[in-house]
Amino acid sequence: MPLDIEKIRAETPGVKFVNHLLACGSALMPQRVLDAMVDHLKLEAQIGGYEAYARQSEQLDLVYDQVADLIGAKRNEIALVENATVAWCQAFYALPFKPGDRILTCEAEYAANYVAFLQRAKRDGIEIVVVPNDESGALDVTALENLVDERTGLIAITWIPTNGGLVNPAAEVGKVANRAGVPYLLDACQAVGQMPVNVGELGCDFLSVTGRKFLRGPRGTGFLYVREALIETLEPVVIDHFAAPWVSTNSYELRPDARRFENWENAYALRAGLGAAVAYASELGLENIQARSWGLANSLREKLALMSNVQLRDIGAEQCAIVSFSFEGHDPNEVVAMLREQNICIGASTRDSTRLDSQARNLPTILRAAPHYYNTEVELDELIATLGDLAMN
Repeated sequence: MPLDIEKIRAETPGVKFVNHLLACGSALMPQRVLDAMVDHLKLEAQIGGYEAYARQSEQLDLVYDQVADLIGAKRNEIALVENATVAWCQAFYALPFKPGDRILTCEAEYAANYVAFLQRAKRDGIEIVVVPNDESGALDVTALENLVDERTGLIAITWIPTNGGLVNPAAEVGKVANRAGVPYLLDACQAVGQMPVNVGELGCDFLSVTGRKFLRGPRGTGFLYVREALIETLEPVVIDHFAAPWVSTNSYELRPDARRFENWENAYALRAGLGAAVAYASELGLENIQARSWGLANSLREKLALMSNVQLRDIGAEQCAIVSFSFEGHDPNEVVAMLREQNICIGASTRDSTRLDSQARNLPTILRAAPHYYNTEVELDELIATLGDLAMN
């Protein structure tokens, strides 16, 4: 069934105030997400934080099931954490490496991940190997397969980079990793919420996700998926008495589920918001969301391509709801600021956010826009018209 855009926009208070085209940054929340958080905060104010959790524990614990259902996982494979970086790092730093081990990654890898590679290369003596791209700009799966050998300790890629519109072939990478018996860590920060995701089809061992982007949840939320068979083989780099109960004077016992990667204290109001966001996306259907958001992004690309002073910067045979471009003669940060004065929100992506890709393609700081399913063609036209006005000045 097609999405009821008028109803969705009526349930999205932010569209009354701003033309928000930056779902890849932090999307507009539905009213029910806001209500879930505010209601829980009010309850905490009325009866206390511990008491509010006790009263709402059944609903708050249901978030594990909601997240698991969203990505085709099991409840015990989910850890709820503060953000996607925490999720990714919890998995990455729990993996044991020895000197000479190799991490295979992609050219479009995100900065937060790559600096972690560099730290462990310096500390543990591992090697970082960047898999070349194919002719479309996506990771070359054949090249990846040829690089896998007995020294490969991890394959870790970003599925959808922060810019470039690219969708890396994550499921094909999973097949390579599974055949080789190599752990596979997939950064799905920009993917979950704009397209269907199934960890079984992806073949990943770990999946890191944020709540604030295309899922339309609150900032300060995220989750980690860990394949069930691996959970009890991994010890988190940091634990507390929730992750590992203190069972005797001189010993602790790690939890048997993915929640060994959590700690005791939680922002339960934010968790309530995350659960509401996941439920909202699931009700609309990720296939519907993908068709709408990717359709709007393609329409925006077509409109931008007609502007003589715009250069599209997207790559890949498959392109998502993130649209990257340069605006000739204008500083990207100034463009973002000027648009914001007109209540139009897009973003700028610096070279150091995807340094390898930026260097390879000689990219400057570029602009990025990410329409979501609640946006309209009218809003895209407003952006184009405003950019046209800026070009005249």
